Amino acid sequence: MIWVENYWNALLTMSAEMAPYLLLGFLIAGLLRVFMPKTLYSKHLAPRNMKSVVKAAALGVPLPLCSCGVIPTAVGLRKEGASHGACTSFLIATPQTGVDSIIATYSLMGLPFAVVRPLAAFLTAIFGGWLTNTYAHEDHQHEHECACTYPQEAPGSFSEKLREALNYAFVDMMQDVGKWLVVGLLIAALITVAVPNDWLAALHEYKLLNMLLILTIAIPMYVCATGSIPIAVSLMAKGLTPGAALVLLMAGPAVNSASMLVIGKVFGRRTLWLYILSIVIGAVVFGLGLDYLLPPEWFEVQSRIAGACHNHAHALSFMDWLWLGLLATLFLNAQVRHWWDAGHHGHEHSCIKANEGDSAAVVYNVSGMNCNHCKANVERAIRSVEGVKEVTVDLASATASVIGPHDSETLIRQVKSFGYEAVLKA
Repeated sequence: MIWVENYWNALLTMSAEMAPYLLLGFLIAGLLRVFMPKTLYSKHLAPRNMKSVVKAAALGVPLPLCSCGVIPTAVGLRKEGASHGACTSFLIATPQTGVDSIIATYSLMGLPFAVVRPLAAFLTAIFGGWLTNTYAHEDHQHEHECACTYPQEAPGSFSEKLREALNYAFVDMMQDVGKWLVVGLLIAALITVAVPNDWLAALHEYKLLNMLLILTIAIPMYVCATGSIPIAVSLMAKGLTPGAALVLLMAGPAVNSASMLVIGKVFGRRTLWLYILSIVIGAVVFGLGLDYLLPPEWFEVQSRIAGACHNHAHALSFMDWLWLGLLATLFLNAQVRHWWDAGHHGHEHSCIKANEGDSAAVVYNVSGMNCNHCKANVERAIRSVEGVKEVTVDLASATASVIGPHDSETLIRQVKSFGYEAVLKA
């Protein structure tokens, strides 16, 4: 019973600390997505020089895209003329941060971490882009004709755009990020109560060993930029060095098995190895710099969080419960809408009819979709195929229903060019 109480206390404390900052971060992310001119991404990234690499890193840092969602976006930039190095820079910078995760980092880890984390992602992305421009010759077998781009600017009036921004922030992002955030909080609370205090203290003097240990865990697993924060905080409370925590925050969101497979397939193996190498080197270098060059008191776990991590009870205030309730309500609303859409679209796939004179709807199984960014890019890829009149992509069932006379092989190639696999449903 005491164990359960301590677990619940740790979970509530970390969730309460993050809740208002998460809501603010989601809101800013939605506004950025809808109101930022999309021409910025293709206009400034074409030259094969360091300027385009730096611009790609700067554009990628605030965007709230996960490691799976950033890949088709980078491919779209490539098709619009962005250089190989700029695309690699964008691939490295974007999944590590995002305006939502930067604000959430500040909520649990303080201002120094909130500054160091995006700065490290930015400079590592520049390093990776330079490596790619210098050592990765462009491989034309990975060039595909594709009209898909980063999500287009929402049409309509200001109120319509604002509604689109709110829907993206509190429905789409809640669906994509929310589940991984919950997983991260559950794991963090488990570490808090199950792992002995100062468990990692014996390795505290072996800072590089700390980082290599974290890399072996972080590289194959998937954890989003926001979901990694409570895990890093809990491990720091058990003795993990701040530099090793930074390695987790950098490598965990940017490198995982799924994204590595797709990057290798779409951009080529040499680019993949340079991508991994730059992230590993950047994470270790900045981790060591943080441990050896900056005052350790800058990166101490906040007293409230530390108390929860050492099983000390902390009463939540009225505002804590208010923010928690709002966050939980929005999260549940997003999940219910996801389940409802899954059932509704599943029914549509079984009874959808084409207009008179059109061919019957053709249904494809699409693999590799992990979030709403993936879904949107698959929809755009299919819409760009000649003859397609209507397309409905369902993330839950991993299917696409297509109306209009089109060539299936062309459609499959178009989807594949963005890192996904499509086959006709039997």
